[in-house]
Amino acid sequence: MFDLDGTLTDSQVGITKAVDHALRFFGIQATDLDELKKFIGPPLRDSFRQHCNFTEAEVEEAISKFREYFSDTGIYENRLYDGAIEMLSRLKTEGVQMVVATAKLTAYAERIAEYFKIGQYFNLIVGSELDGTRSRKGEVIHDALNRIDPDRRKSAVMIGDSKYDIIGGREAGIDSISVSWGYGSRLELEEANAMRIVDSFSELCDIIFCKTKQPQYVVNF
Repeated sequence: MFDLDGTLTDSQVGITKAVDHALRFFGIQATDLDELKKFIGPPLRDSFRQHCNFTEAEVEEAISKFREYFSDTGIYENRLYDGAIEMLSRLKTEGVQMVVATAKLTAYAERIAEYFKIGQYFNLIVGSELDGTRSRKGEVIHDALNRIDPDRRKSAVMIGDSKYDIIGGREAGIDSISVSWGYGSRLELEEANAMRIVDSFSELCDIIFCKTKQPQYVVNF
């Protein structure tokens, strides 16, 4: 199971600009967009509550303003990390089943997959819903597992760049592999007890193929 932001795509520009657009509505101006990287990863509602002390009504307004920018512009201020296509193609060729499991809206994740022409590699794309349901990573992973492997007869691993991917995987009862090139610091990943931390897509592939060669073990992404 692959996270999207910070794992397969570098979406920092689009997300931070969308957050900035939302904050400006409330008269809050960031001095540097890098300050807003903390909004990438956790559910947006949680971030607006935590970092801005917004009321529930203000949180919903901020979400609306975020989507106002992101839906038409920010979603495309994004790029695939170098090597992502090659890795996905290799895994697909070898018969590995892959799923996108993201806290981003499912509709956004599907549009991004279409834009980058990577939808063909995934058996399923699962994200959050417009009404705020299934926004936590553990809920997303659990739902994806129910859809693709309801009897839990296959093995699965969550691949992501932040502690939320590790915690979500743990809540769903699966291991995690963390990537070092995303938005979570190495210290954050180590403190969250990631099973492994990898520094390249090729290293990630090596780990996956090593596991798939073990008897009666199928990696189900």
